[in-house]
Amino acid sequence: MPMELPAVTDEVAVDCDAFRIYRSGKMDRLCRPARAPTGLDPATGVTTKDVVIDAGTGLSARLFLPARSADPSKNTKLPVLVFFHGGAFLIESAVSPQYHGYVASLAAAAGVLAVSVEYRLAPEHPVPAAYDDAWAALRWAAEAQDEWVAEHGDGARLFLAGDSAGGNMVHNVLIRASFEPAPRVEGAILLHPWFGGNTAVVGEDEAMARDMAVVWECACPGAVGGADDPRMNPMAPGAPGLENLRCERMLVCAGQKDWAAARDRAYYAAVTTSAWRGGASWVESEGEGHVFFLQKPDCANAKELMDRVVAFIAGH
Repeated sequence: MPMELPAVTDEVAVDCDAFRIYRSGKMDRLCRPARAPTGLDPATGVTTKDVVIDAGTGLSARLFLPARSADPSKNTKLPVLVFFHGGAFLIESAVSPQYHGYVASLAAAAGVLAVSVEYRLAPEHPVPAAYDDAWAALRWAAEAQDEWVAEHGDGARLFLAGDSAGGNMVHNVLIRASFEPAPRVEGAILLHPWFGGNTAVVGEDEAMARDMAVVWECACPGAVGGADDPRMNPMAPGAPGLENLRCERMLVCAGQKDWAAARDRAYYAAVTTSAWRGGASWVESEGEGHVFFLQKPDCANAKELMDRVVAFIAGH
């Protein structure tokens, strides 16, 4: 009689509210956010529309235009802010209600024309697809290949911003700009950026760091050095020097109770002690966790953080 073989199960490696990753590399998305509609947002006065950046790759973006005066002579050109959403390179969207609401509020408060990038997600499109899309979106915005950007945007005042994985993308775009022709970036805003490494830094939760290394390898299979891949660990041996960052100013933000805070502090310290000639500022939100400003945008600390971001864009 043939032997009955035991069923083979795929062990879960990382399990969280938003996704589940298995040892095989398979991933389940456990929530799929709705699509926020475009048009006029009465709460902020911001008008939005979706645009295609590259039909070949499917790269698109949602544009956010703050309210303009009925008198054209009173309308000055707006800084252009290119925004990369978070989600571990695996989930979320520029058009989800959460990110639509945050970027609309930022565009209204800071008076910027925002380009929120709908980049390709892993594991269907492994890293570096997201980095390539971020780079293409920056160049597209700088070249004003849309009527809103051409009419209302000031290409001489270009900013990058992103949260979590999006903050990581900001760093990697700035590094790439040191090796390839790129537009001038006035300022970069890294909101709770996701960095990692194979060896824990001071204050880092080692178990969480191991989980996030698994997440990184799901997003970027075969990453050289695992979590010490220079794209994930900017301080790893062989990583491009931080003096190569191509922006005039930088704002690095973390939550005091954020699992990413220890890495973010280490990154900020490395930038400020490098030979980089730009000006860097640090904001740490007391008692707050990872990207808290998305989950509770009306709390006092979220409003304070928004004020700091607005002041940074204004040059204060």
